[in-house]
Amino acid sequence: MINYISGLIFVVLLVIGGAVTYSISSSSIVASVVVAFFWLLGDIILSSGVQLAAQWEKGVVFRLGRFESIKGPGLFFIVPLVDQVKLVDTRIRAMDIPAQQMITKDNVPVKINGVIFFKVDQPADALIKVQDYRYAISQYAQTALRDVIGQMSLDQLLSEREQIAKMIETAVEKDTVGWGLEVTGINIQDVDMPEELKKMMSRQASAEREKRATITKAEGDKEAAINLAAAALTMAQSPGAMQLRTLQTIDGLGPTQSNTVVFAVPMDLVEAAKAFTQKVAPKA
Repeated sequence: MINYISGLIFVVLLVIGGAVTYSISSSSIVASVVVAFFWLLGDIILSSGVQLAAQWEKGVVFRLGRFESIKGPGLFFIVPLVDQVKLVDTRIRAMDIPAQQMITKDNVPVKINGVIFFKVDQPADALIKVQDYRYAISQYAQTALRDVIGQMSLDQLLSEREQIAKMIETAVEKDTVGWGLEVTGINIQDVDMPEELKKMMSRQASAEREKRATITKAEGDKEAAINLAAAALTMAQSPGAMQLRTLQTIDGLGPTQSNTVVFAVPMDLVEAAKAFTQKVAPKA
């Protein structure tokens, strides 16, 4: 965030100094030059003591190289030439975990990348105890990712990604304790496997789906056979049930002329009619 307050104070003091110098120059040029020099120097020093931190920033103040206090957010003052301030962003940061080539517990090579979310919780510890906390936590995240994935099988990696992310987060928090950082989350973005393994998994999934389809069809056929057997038993116990079923089927066909109704006549009845015809015919 731009420190416009410090610049404004510098300009105001500079204008006042110019007016003072101009008034002195009428009586002594040398004195006006000396006053202008020291006024400008004091203006720079005084305006440098005015600091401004945004709402998401904290100012870590060091006095003669030693930690003094934490200032901000907002407007605050430091002792010029004695204090130094480092502004630290306390917002949540998202940092990519570069793709890591590793071997799972069941000896399958995979390449995994992810993202880590963290924020600075204690600005003083983050600056004093770690040289570059962004780089350090990135390296710890990569190491934790390799360690956790090495203990998982491929099936666990594909089905328990959320649990694996929690394990990596716990490992990073354990290793970075005391750094003034808070890990808010770690997500695994992509898992890349060899093409041959992808084809094998695709064939396995296809076979599994075909197996479930076959089982489902067999169960349907079994239920249909049971229902048909129950229907046949009911019709056998009720002599008029078949005729009623036949009439109901014919009624359901509708009056459309395109429908063709075929009656199935038992062969025994046909043979009996034929034998009766043959007996009656000579008498006629």
